[in-house]
Amino acid sequence: MRTKIFRLSFIMMFIHMFSFGQSEGMAHIDGARYIPLYGRDSTVVEVKDFELDVYPVTNKQYLDFVKNFPKWQKSKAKKIFADGSYLRNWTNDLELKDSELLNSPVTYVSWFAAKAYCECQGKRLPTMDEWEYAAMADETLKDARIKKSYNEQILSWYEAPRSNENVIGQNPKNFWGVHDLHGLVWEWTSDFNSVLLSGESRKDNEKDNNLFCGSASLGSTDLMNYAAFMRYAFRGSIKANYAIKNLGFRCAKDAENIK
Repeated sequence: MRTKIFRLSFIMMFIHMFSFGQSEGMAHIDGARYIPLYGRDSTVVEVKDFELDVYPVTNKQYLDFVKNFPKWQKSKAKKIFADGSYLRNWTNDLELKDSELLNSPVTYVSWFAAKAYCECQGKRLPTMDEWEYAAMADETLKDARIKKSYNEQILSWYEAPRSNENVIGQNPKNFWGVHDLHGLVWEWTSDFNSVLLSGESRKDNEKDNNLFCGSASLGSTDLMNYAAFMRYAFRGSIKANYAIKNLGFRCAKDAENIK
């Protein structure tokens, strides 16, 4: 009888642990309502459960992608979808200038290219709200924004000279088990500069070309959080076909409840 009870307890524990499907290489993020550090009139945003890549997409992973989808190779990508800096640090279509950077985040990729990559993986780019929500966690807290040390550390990363030679996974994982949201490269989001648009376009389902440009910044819920301000200002200054040295991406997907 005792053995049967033990087995039943183990089964129940297993079911609880895996009540949500979690894709390989992705972390499950429990959604919640929160106020972004830099948003419209301190609006409370609801983020639903989602999954996020544990690491940024690497050069090696992107190399595999362009092998399978040649239209995104360095010489073949259309300029309307990727400007002249696209994969600038690659020697040719299938070779990096420095082969030691295979495990570094891929950069010099446009929003169009990042979006295509994620879709080919059965995923998508994270929304800005999802990215900010996951990135407000430190190693122990879901929301570490109230900690002075948390904001100071992020600012120190932003102020330091950037290098795309850093490999993934060198920074500690956060509360959700996600690495490198800060301290490695900037990252594309699906609606990267929509906070700077007029109207309620953050929540509208409009065509992609509405994401290309932005106007003046709106309101900040914490004017002292310069790290968040820098992220939003950067997003609002770029266009979807830009390929930038320190700008990479990771993918997300909706959480799958397998109860």
